[in-house]
Amino acid sequence: MGNYVLVYVGGSQPASEEEGKAVMDAWMAWFGTLGDAVVDGGNPFGPSASVAPGGAVTDGNGSGATGYSILRADDLAAATALAQGCPHLAAGGTVEVHETHEVM
Repeated sequence: MGNYVLVYVGGSQPASEEEGKAVMDAWMAWFGTLGDAVVDGGNPFGPSASVAPGGAVTDGNGSGATGYSILRADDLAAATALAQGCPHLAAGGTVEVHETHEVM
């Protein structure tokens, strides 16, 4: 078993309060199907900046990442299968799945 970070990229924002509630309901339903696989439901990202190797700072999000979640799964294939049900996909976004490694 390992932990996998799902990085949400792109996607659209709800156009109304009602649509926002429907989107949130979809997320909560998805997390409910995942059960104990959810390590951290995550959060959307707000304002961002990038720091270059020389220390230069650029405002904005060059990667297009809009949020994250952390799941536990047997392997990358299993984590990717769990990500296929993510509501972010219905908003036109993509989900990147990254395995994390313990460093000790």
